[in-house]
Amino acid sequence: MPGMHNLSLLTKAKIDALLRARFDEGFKTLKEIPNPFQLHDMDRAATRIVQAVEKNERIAVVGDYDVDGVVSSALMDEFFETIDYPVDIVIPNRFGDGYGVSLSVLERIDADVVITVDNGIAAIEAAEACRARGIDLIITDHHTPSEKLPDAYAIVNPKKRECTFAYPEICGAQVAWFLIGALKQKMGLDIKMGRFLDLLALAIVADVMPLTSINRPLVQKGLQMLSTSRRPAFEAARSYLGKQRFSAEDIGYGIAPRINSAGRMEDAAVALKFLRAKTIDEASSGWIMLDTLNQARRQEEAETTAMAIDMANHNDPVIVVAGEGWHEGVLGIVASRLVDRFKKPAIVFSVKNGRAKGSGRSIGDVDLFALLNRCKSFLTAFGGHKMAAGLSLDKEKIEVFRGAVCKEASSLPPELFVPKENVLGELPVGEIDWDLMEILARYEPYGEANSRPKFLIKNINVIDVRAIGAEKNHMKLLLGNGNISLPAIQFGFDKMASIGEKIDVSGTLQVNEFNGDRTIQLLIDRIY
Repeated sequence: MPGMHNLSLLTKAKIDALLRARFDEGFKTLKEIPNPFQLHDMDRAATRIVQAVEKNERIAVVGDYDVDGVVSSALMDEFFETIDYPVDIVIPNRFGDGYGVSLSVLERIDADVVITVDNGIAAIEAAEACRARGIDLIITDHHTPSEKLPDAYAIVNPKKRECTFAYPEICGAQVAWFLIGALKQKMGLDIKMGRFLDLLALAIVADVMPLTSINRPLVQKGLQMLSTSRRPAFEAARSYLGKQRFSAEDIGYGIAPRINSAGRMEDAAVALKFLRAKTIDEASSGWIMLDTLNQARRQEEAETTAMAIDMANHNDPVIVVAGEGWHEGVLGIVASRLVDRFKKPAIVFSVKNGRAKGSGRSIGDVDLFALLNRCKSFLTAFGGHKMAAGLSLDKEKIEVFRGAVCKEASSLPPELFVPKENVLGELPVGEIDWDLMEILARYEPYGEANSRPKFLIKNINVIDVRAIGAEKNHMKLLLGNGNISLPAIQFGFDKMASIGEKIDVSGTLQVNEFNGDRTIQLLIDRIY
């Protein structure tokens, strides 16, 4: 149990103080959401779009195939539908087009103004093509810019050097939402910006944005709306998931993977159609299709992960593997699995026709974007942020790239590679009660930068244990000391516990609701 022996002993008051300390600037409210025009170039972007609407020009919106990109596209679609103005919504196909507003995507577009959402900050070639064709390109994005920016009509990105926006850690859908807010102001429209928050919460959580500052109240309100939203997509999600109340984790594990699976396995248009469904029937068939694609994605991912583990060089500081014809849609997830397995950053490539497309995931405090930036001479393209990135190169350069990225990583301090266990402290089982659950509820929603508190419980008895699930790969336990008992569950356990043994466990506490009964349950992360 490395690092576990010196954990402080917790009380309810101490837990409250530790969680409150995460919000040293206090809790932001929806009233504190900044004016959209605080984003650099927003005025120029919004003015041009209003002009296009007034002159009846053709507008096309180019999105992306992940949840953030699909939600961004859905927001723009809904806005233009509200003002009854026809626009083309184009989401690139991962397999045919690659990422973002590429030249192949532009070939299909006939427009005077092209607006990108959740992409475009690296679209140098596309910007040149737009200029040559007399198209005004308006880029809205949130990804980290390189030194050279595209020569576009306007670029709205909170991470741009010239931008002084107070909250740069927002997702692509939030930038699109701020654009809608700017258009609303310019056009004098009576549109309530809160109507979009059920969709927006989905993107903020799925794109792993920090759930602090302005993101917190947006997700809080969005989660409340998800419970009652009359949007057919969310009525279908509630029905199929059998849930009325949603946490950020429900989005992360229940809704987001299904929406993501469309772009990963087939085409993100399926997910956009689902989110924009007009009837519960249309939404239901959309959900079933997404669920089927998600099951196929899981199968593909399991097979590729097994091959990647066999190939990995355990001694390298960065795991780099490549497979001929591996499914491009699962590379990011496989990289995450390798990070979990080897506790190192991982990059997974799929090779096709001499070209390798890859996806990388990081660990601890290792900045993957910075690592790739130092090896960019080997790459044909790359983009992303500290914890996740996409990249491509020629097949014959994979090995030399692997050497270079490992050399760069080996010069980093070892402590950067330590996974963030985030165990808050040691919790005596006697402290677990409904008052504690009330304290924990106060700091929701939990997620990135506000992780659900993980506790260590030491020396607790296993009173009862059994394997559950269709494949008997989950473990349900009853733990306890003296007259205190605590139901617990571990998903995908490694080793079965035995009745009568004493164990140390870490995990999170949750309220389990079943048939109207509410119980406190420990969701086990690890048994030591």
